[in-house]
Amino acid sequence: MSTRLTNLFHALLLVALALLIGFLSTRHGFVQDWSRTQRASLGPASAELLQSLKGPVEIISYARPHGELRKTIGDFIQRYSRIKPDLSLRFVDPDADPNAMRAAGVEINGELEVRFNGRSERLQSLSETDLSSALLRLSRAHESLVGFLEGEGERKPDGIANADLGQFGATLKQRGIRSVNVALATLERIPDNLDLLVIANPRVALDAASAGKIDEYLQRGGNLLWLLEAGEKNGLDRLAQALSIRVLDGIVVDGAGQALGIQDPSMVALSAYPDHAIVKGLDLSTLLPQPVAMAQITPPDWSITPFLQTSKLSWTETGHIPQAGEAEGTIRFDGDAGEFSGPLDVGLALTRLSPSPAKSEQRVVVIGDGDFISNSFIGNGGNRDLGTRIFDWLLADDALINIAEPAAADRNISLSAPALTMLSFGFLLVLPLLLTASGLWIWRRRRKR
Repeated sequence: MSTRLTNLFHALLLVALALLIGFLSTRHGFVQDWSRTQRASLGPASAELLQSLKGPVEIISYARPHGELRKTIGDFIQRYSRIKPDLSLRFVDPDADPNAMRAAGVEINGELEVRFNGRSERLQSLSETDLSSALLRLSRAHESLVGFLEGEGERKPDGIANADLGQFGATLKQRGIRSVNVALATLERIPDNLDLLVIANPRVALDAASAGKIDEYLQRGGNLLWLLEAGEKNGLDRLAQALSIRVLDGIVVDGAGQALGIQDPSMVALSAYPDHAIVKGLDLSTLLPQPVAMAQITPPDWSITPFLQTSKLSWTETGHIPQAGEAEGTIRFDGDAGEFSGPLDVGLALTRLSPSPAKSEQRVVVIGDGDFISNSFIGNGGNRDLGTRIFDWLLADDALINIAEPAAADRNISLSAPALTMLSFGFLLVLPLLLTASGLWIWRRRRKR
């Protein structure tokens, strides 16, 4: 065989081999995570969870077709489908039918709906922690029972009025949480089978007998969520004393909201949160309309940790705040009028050893606002996410996955103040001078030639 034919044969063989490799690459994928902390792979807890799920999982992503978002979501979901082949992903264009999307409660581009075991849950962020926790909640056969007080004008968990909690109640139902109404006037005591009791802004003060039933429920070790509003006369002074807290007079106003385009200072926007399990990993801003602040009474019988806190620009305004349609006025902090300056606590998480032998810890959350999960404001920022986090924590579902995705060990550089000064001096002064001097030297040498 001549050299020419041999070279042609080798060339054809090389092309055939390249085509074969290309064909096989479309049929069989090979993925290897070589990162030091395995950042591109699922953690052991997530992998174990996926292997334990019996039945298919469907994930619907409401993402627009243009841009890179669909590819980002698809690449992330592949981490799960590699372990669980019957986990499927389907994309829906939210712009194709905006009315249907609004009716379905789709709020942001890229929102995920996870379906498993006849139930579903919505996610507005893409992380292993959120998706794995959602799958674990959907796999639970146990249905948590939450009681909402009724009879004194409280917000209704299934109501459609602006102040009611119907939309949030539907979210709880999707997450396997059943809501029931608790009318204290018809009960001798609050039932023991409740996993959580919610006091959602009664408009009429509770009588002494009803307030006593709540005190007795707390003494038995029951978990509690208490939503407060400014100027509320709820007849629960003994409960506040038992929880070692005091509600401060006035409405919290915060000038920091102007940076987010909020002109009404009584609409408090929170974008940074204290260190607490409820808000760990929450990177969305939340909106609290006209909240009240709380102070801790010492010595407390509880371990009290603030998890919602306003900025240093906030204070408790005890005077009149101009509303929509009124002439604009000026409000300012007045310490002589008994006002308190920020940062102010508007959300408190309380824990103590449970008096009940059935559980180890008793949990209570008190929030200086009830509007943030109402039908009017549930769609603002991370309000829905904050509400579900509060319920998850109160229901003591500590088995929920809380995986912090591993970060590379060398992503952050920690420098002392002198080292940072030297580095800045070198880059901002020394290096430009050296470059200028070298340029002048080269220019002079070329001129002499």
